[in-house]
Amino acid sequence: MAFGFIDFAKEVLEASNRPLSVEEMWAAGCKRGLDGKLGSSGKTPVRTLSARIYVDLKNNQESIFTQISKRPAKFYLKGKDFTSDLEEIQETDSSRETGRFHERDLHILLSSFVCADEHFKCMTKTIYHEVSKREKSGKNRWLHPDIVGVHFPFDSYTDNTLKLFDVLKVNPYKLYSFEMKISLSLSNLRECYFQAVSNSSWAHEGYLAALHISEEPELMDELRRLNNAFGIGVIRVDAEHFMQSEILFSAKEKDSLDWDTINRLVDDNRNFKSFLNDLMEDIKVGKIKSRYDRVYEDEETASRELREKGIIE
Repeated sequence: MAFGFIDFAKEVLEASNRPLSVEEMWAAGCKRGLDGKLGSSGKTPVRTLSARIYVDLKNNQESIFTQISKRPAKFYLKGKDFTSDLEEIQETDSSRETGRFHERDLHILLSSFVCADEHFKCMTKTIYHEVSKREKSGKNRWLHPDIVGVHFPFDSYTDNTLKLFDVLKVNPYKLYSFEMKISLSLSNLRECYFQAVSNSSWAHEGYLAALHISEEPELMDELRRLNNAFGIGVIRVDAEHFMQSEILFSAKEKDSLDWDTINRLVDDNRNFKSFLNDLMEDIKVGKIKSRYDRVYEDEETASRELREKGIIE
């Protein structure tokens, strides 16, 4: 019988002394070379592995797997003892995700993706909330996006077409807002999502991006529901290959901007004010000459720097 994803998960968990998430299973299996035993792993092997495990748990009464926890989702083999209790597992996960690097270390990954991706092709700038005006506690909570972006159409249209846009009062420029997280699961979904809703109201499109997104079907269903209701898109950031980052849910584009929020951000944060000044100057001269966030030019450079930061191994 061919070696499949269920066999992959079984071998990994047999060698493990603690429950693992699907992402951890895949990483552990790849280290042991088990991915090479699969006939084909496809473009999204972690999703496939997750789906096979969940289907097996749901439909197979004799499933060898058991789900130890939901937040985060951890799996183990039925009847096999493990050394760590749930509290210790969650504590270990938390330290692993936040102890080695910070959310801002991921900004260059997201910026590199949206700069090159055909949907965005935008220049970005990080917004540092530390430089904002000091206000009463809670007043500016969820006001500032992590990253802002602008799409310039200079490479898409001729000068004459751009002039026609101006004459006809057609706006070919687009503003983006991004909220960056290390991980996204059912336990932090609502807080993260509505933070993105709150600080993206000013832009044409708003996105919530995360490096680790749980494969739980319940999470995907809830993300789909929230996307339909509030329009914030979701991006899965790929640290190994930033150009393979994925738009899981597209944002709903707004025809008009929230000028009151823009005005407040300009007054409150000098990074945002500088961003608007730069994009207006670039629009005026018809080319990108301002300084925006650095992006990776190649994956070799990205891999080297990300290893140094502990984001990838």
